[in-house]
Amino acid sequence: MGRRRVVVDDLMQQGYVYWLTEPTGRHFDPGFTPDLTPQQMLRLGVFGGKYMTDCTREFPADWFAGAKLSPQGHDAALNFFGVRASQPLAVWREKGWIWEADPRGWFQWYCRYYLGRRCEDDERQIRRWRAMRRHVAQLKKYCMRGDLHCRRRQRQALLHWAYDARVL
Repeated sequence: MGRRRVVVDDLMQQGYVYWLTEPTGRHFDPGFTPDLTPQQMLRLGVFGGKYMTDCTREFPADWFAGAKLSPQGHDAALNFFGVRASQPLAVWREKGWIWEADPRGWFQWYCRYYLGRRCEDDERQIRRWRAMRRHVAQLKKYCMRGDLHCRRRQRQALLHWAYDARVL
């Protein structure tokens, strides 16, 4: 695969340029094995449907076919588990979790990584993704397998991090 240039122009970034250097959905770090693709996540319902409403031109159109989106604002009912399971972006900024090149946070990083971008923030984001495994362990310990009503907020949070909490 050759390098492909992407120029971003949305409400949060204007003129940001990145390069796709890997094939879409392939050549991930060996320690990064998400259960869900960005497209699957958007169809299941994540981030109250608000997260990606102004940047659809950056990503493949088929990611948004059947996606649960809410351009007018966050709607927890659109989340797969029907609950709010995320903190406002302002909290993420305050805690220093946002890397300048991905102002929307982890999911934006994952979408770009999935497309084939590799960058200096990969190691940190993969480490953060791995840290979510503790929630998988808690679901396995405290919930009956397949009981989707047990710990719905925790399950929704796992979906936000590309863990398929429907099968735990």
